[in-house]
Amino acid sequence: MRTGQTHLFIPGPTNVPEAVRQAMNVPQQDQRASDFGQLTLGLFSDLKRVFKTGTGEVMLFPGSGTSAWEAAITNTLNPGDKVLMARYGQFSTLWVKMAEMLGLDPVVVDLPWGASAPVGEFERILGRDVQDEIKAVFVTHNETATGVVSDVAAVRRALDSTFHDALLFVDGVSSIGSMDFRMDEWGVDLAVTGSQKGMMMPAGLGILGVSQKALEASRTATMRRAYYDFADMRAMNADGYFPYTPPTPLLHGLRAALDRIFAEGLEAVFARHTRLAEGIRRGVQAWGLDLVAEHHSYYSDTVSAIRVPQDVDAREVLRIAYDEFNASFGSGLGRLNGKVFRIGHLGDFNEGMALTALSLAELSLMRAGAGVVPGSGTGAAQAWFAEGAGTPQTYAVAAE
Repeated sequence: MRTGQTHLFIPGPTNVPEAVRQAMNVPQQDQRASDFGQLTLGLFSDLKRVFKTGTGEVMLFPGSGTSAWEAAITNTLNPGDKVLMARYGQFSTLWVKMAEMLGLDPVVVDLPWGASAPVGEFERILGRDVQDEIKAVFVTHNETATGVVSDVAAVRRALDSTFHDALLFVDGVSSIGSMDFRMDEWGVDLAVTGSQKGMMMPAGLGILGVSQKALEASRTATMRRAYYDFADMRAMNADGYFPYTPPTPLLHGLRAALDRIFAEGLEAVFARHTRLAEGIRRGVQAWGLDLVAEHHSYYSDTVSAIRVPQDVDAREVLRIAYDEFNASFGSGLGRLNGKVFRIGHLGDFNEGMALTALSLAELSLMRAGAGVVPGSGTGAAQAWFAEGAGTPQTYAVAAE
């Protein structure tokens, strides 16, 4: 019998704030009513603020972030197009698989899981592509499987330095809304996220930022599409409507979630995530364990992937946490299965939740046979939180 609260520490779906949950508890409504745009038009404009775009457009597709991946590809590329991609985690690997399934011709750079996007190699490949055969470059901004963040701005500089005209696709599913993302400044053409991560909602909305360059490409792209067609979506979105029945309760939840983000302040949200992530990382270090990320400059502020000792099975850590301590942590995906567990620290998350995550992970590790010292991880995080306590501005300074 489970008593008390069940603790959710996976990197998505994330915890839904009570105000957001209540906002979704609405009766069904007429999505063709004359006043429906009063709800939706503000969502489009406010999402542009989150993406930091003044010139691009934001579209909402019913589905997960993967649906926005497919929409981005099918609307802007043509069958057989060469695209430059890298595999350095489960989700970047899945993006390559989707590109292949949709008939693209990926040029793939394979890297260890724990590395970040290979900016230098991308630049060399783009520099040799004097005929501009490569039509797009794909970057997973925050690889959720490994807890690795990549430098999107550096990829844009690689494109610019080689005078290459390829579109820049960015998977921001576990970063946008939680970590700084600058669509216009970084020259991102298609930015993908979903409702279930930093937006603090259930899964069900694929959210896509589209540049004017990408919109122009969509006018001549020949890849087959129907449900995900930009033209249909834009024509209806202009007045706040959709070309098919939208999930209206999720739209009400998104309104409440965006209100929370802006009440806290977007930059304060980023600083909070940096501060809380550092507390988790210090706890992991105190256990004597390593993160999957190869270098501290790659550390994600939304998820930490933690390597267990060689004589410990991470799957047993996860089982103990769930069965005995009512806690869900993220599993090791793909080749990391059994070797890694993940702590998600994004969305509606605070110091108490971070300390609870570390405490229950400690218990689970100990029960699974890892030689961690009781209280070591939580103590290290407490010391960090006490040192950096204060205003959001203090958090930002402490994180530096």
